[in-house]
Amino acid sequence: MQKENRKDKNGALGRYGLIVTLLMLFAVMIIFSAARIVFTTEGKKWREVGEKETVIRDRVILPKRGNIYTYDGRLLATTEPLYSIYMDFWADGMEKDTLAKYVGDLAVALSKKFPDRSAAQYKNLIMSGWKMREKEERQRREYEARGSDKKVSVRSRYVKILRRDISYVDLKEIRTFPFWNQRSNRSGLIAEERNARKKPFGNLATRTVGNVFKDLEKGGASGLELKYDSLLSGVPGVKFRQKIQGKWMDVVEKPAEEGWDIVTTLDADIQDIAERSLRDKLVETEAESGTAIVMEVQSGEIKGIVNLDRLSNGDYAEGNPNAFSYMNEPGSTFKTVTAMVALDDGVVTPTDSFYVGNGLFQYNKRWVRDHYWRRGQNRGYLTVAEGIAISSNVVMSKIVLKGYENNPTKYVEGIDRIGLRKQLKWDVPLHGIEGTSSIRFPNDKTNYWSKTTLPWMSFGYETKIPPIYMLMFYNGIANGGNMIKPFIAKRFVKDGKVLKEMEAEVVNPMMCKDTTLKQIQEMLVDVVEEGTAKVVDSDYFPIAGKTGTAQIASGGGYSDYYVSFCGYFPADKPMYTIFVGLRKPKGVPSGGGMAGMVFKNIAEQTYVRKVQLTVADCKTDSILQKNPVLKNGNWKQSQTLLTLLHYPANEPGKGIDWVKMTQDSLVYHSSAIALSKSLIPDVRGMGARDAVYLLEKMGLRTNLTGAGKVISQSFTPGQKLIKGTTITITLQ
Repeated sequence: MQKENRKDKNGALGRYGLIVTLLMLFAVMIIFSAARIVFTTEGKKWREVGEKETVIRDRVILPKRGNIYTYDGRLLATTEPLYSIYMDFWADGMEKDTLAKYVGDLAVALSKKFPDRSAAQYKNLIMSGWKMREKEERQRREYEARGSDKKVSVRSRYVKILRRDISYVDLKEIRTFPFWNQRSNRSGLIAEERNARKKPFGNLATRTVGNVFKDLEKGGASGLELKYDSLLSGVPGVKFRQKIQGKWMDVVEKPAEEGWDIVTTLDADIQDIAERSLRDKLVETEAESGTAIVMEVQSGEIKGIVNLDRLSNGDYAEGNPNAFSYMNEPGSTFKTVTAMVALDDGVVTPTDSFYVGNGLFQYNKRWVRDHYWRRGQNRGYLTVAEGIAISSNVVMSKIVLKGYENNPTKYVEGIDRIGLRKQLKWDVPLHGIEGTSSIRFPNDKTNYWSKTTLPWMSFGYETKIPPIYMLMFYNGIANGGNMIKPFIAKRFVKDGKVLKEMEAEVVNPMMCKDTTLKQIQEMLVDVVEEGTAKVVDSDYFPIAGKTGTAQIASGGGYSDYYVSFCGYFPADKPMYTIFVGLRKPKGVPSGGGMAGMVFKNIAEQTYVRKVQLTVADCKTDSILQKNPVLKNGNWKQSQTLLTLLHYPANEPGKGIDWVKMTQDSLVYHSSAIALSKSLIPDVRGMGARDAVYLLEKMGLRTNLTGAGKVISQSFTPGQKLIKGTTITITLQ
């Protein structure tokens, strides 16, 4: 018995030993196989295969493009993520029965949120995607059954569901919709993110701010966006996608560096004033285009810049950078240059007189004409100062002929001395001759100098100067003879730290002698108070400036007009210099009556907003007791208030809900605000509640700034309304 037990025990030990031996051999084989995978070329091959299955390398992380701000921190351009919405009908967990059950509710929710398609259209689009998948599955099975190597082209992989890209807020909302409220592998919902450039103020200064290419990776296309693209665009990062526990996750290898922010010199309030004033005059005169630039005298900062071109439908919108690029003969605004050169050279004094007669003067068989020559009026002699005031071409011609007929080079050297022939680079990029003054020079082969060039140059012909140069020249007069280059980019900021601060470039610290400067300043005041710009004279402050009315060269002759006014205010303590130009206005052309009136409107509105009044200026009138001012808005609310206060008011008419309120000494007046489902409404003068209600009722998103009543809106009333667009309203 003991012998048998010992035999069984030895047998069991033998079997255990065999098992242990086999396990050890198996472990050695595993170690050997692992070593092969780690250390041989075959292992390298399998690692690459595995990595392809689980890792997608070297994917670019696009950096956030820098923002562009007004001088006081209001956003002019920013980057926001937008999402293109697709459905992946080959999603692993998508089931036909579940889709069919919820597609109707999903389609209804989509049609309410994005009404550019009906619920039926959304349902048809989604079910068509599923049917396409089923068709592709059948084709694949047929090919496999026949043993064919032919592949089925998958068209139902990603089907775009929404026509336009949506914001992150909208994305969060649609993820709560029926069927799409599941995980993406079941719902098939795919949101493809891309960066998009947004302008919260709409078209305000849009040509100057510029645009980016639709593909944001290509960077800036125009304006500040192009000029400072390398700073705004930032530095791309690198990431890879790795499959971890069945899910793809982004792993950042090198983070992207955001672009620098740009703080501009622009003032949104002044910009809005300039744009509205110019637009109103363009509409009134049916002009082809117009430009307005507002510059702070001492700093050189451009506070407002508007370039409006007429569209084919008659509307006006920001188009060409005419402030920098419009190359035209400036006309009479150039007479101030002639007077400065001649006075500085001692050719004339302000009291020297020249015979003008009836406003006709012939030189080398070519007639010089004053604007009054058809009237047959004999004005006899005019002094230099009077010639500037009434804008006499004859006086200017005789001044330059007296001093420079035998030496025209000296005249152009005088223009050089001022600095008007210097080539300058601007914040708005241009190409070719645009943005550089083109002033003829004797014996210059590139610009023909004729026998009559000298007198015609004296009053602004046979030379081309863009508006920005004329603004710079007149600002130099306002700035005590110190001519500085206008600029827009003020500072560059990164992570809240100022990396670079810009200051005005001095073009010429002293354009002329002090005595000459004082004489020119007095002449420009006379132009407004006694001369061709009397309509520009303001009751609130003195203005100095010069009108310009120039014919436009076309086809070897002249047709149409370019009217302008350039000056500064207040004349005794200059704060701002403004240039206004209108191209091809209809009616009798007038530098004062057309461009000058735009100048006056901009100047007075800017003065009211920017000048701090003293306590004495603000004291209450004890005699006149004024009725309360009512805001524009809902008529029923205004009517209730007026009834309670026992104030008389006339009603706007039956069925009218939204009104503008005005008053006189006797009664309140209400007039209907025109409303159209396809046009931006005018909410200026309304309170915040009425303005937001009306705008959002019409399908717009609203962004508020300030408190009080609406003084400006980022989209001009009457523009085409696009539902879902964000409109910014400023209250004060």
